[in-house]
Amino acid sequence: MAATMATSSTVVGLGTSSLSSPSRLSSSKKLNLSSGFLKSPVTARNPLRLAQASGGKFTCFERDWLRRDLNVIGFGLIGWLAPSSVPIIDGKSLTGLFFESIGTELAHFPTPPALTSQFWLWLVCWHLGLFLCLTFGQIGFKGRSENYF
Repeated sequence: MAATMATSSTVVGLGTSSLSSPSRLSSSKKLNLSSGFLKSPVTARNPLRLAQASGGKFTCFERDWLRRDLNVIGFGLIGWLAPSSVPIIDGKSLTGLFFESIGTELAHFPTPPALTSQFWLWLVCWHLGLFLCLTFGQIGFKGRSENYF
């Protein structure tokens, strides 16, 4: 049996001298890592300094952040009233059921509606549909006018 001798050898990989050490790297040239996926470096701006440049007002959002448009409200309301007025629930429409339940609850006005009343179901369903229609209308109308799609 032959005895094996332990010899030291370098392992090829991360420990080789092909990677420069930080001291050699900084002395010869700077390493510039860039990618097409990364945005160009932007200098950090102090928002308080920008506020002083604009007359002392500091605002986090644009002045017209909602970008309210009455066309969206009008078309959204019509866009919800039309399908919710189709009589598909036992020959009645969602709008009709909701308004009918309002009349039923107003008949005993000082007393509030009971928790088991159908009024709450129609109220939640009707308004959920309306708000969804208005939200998607705002997204679609503004997205179209600002060339998002």
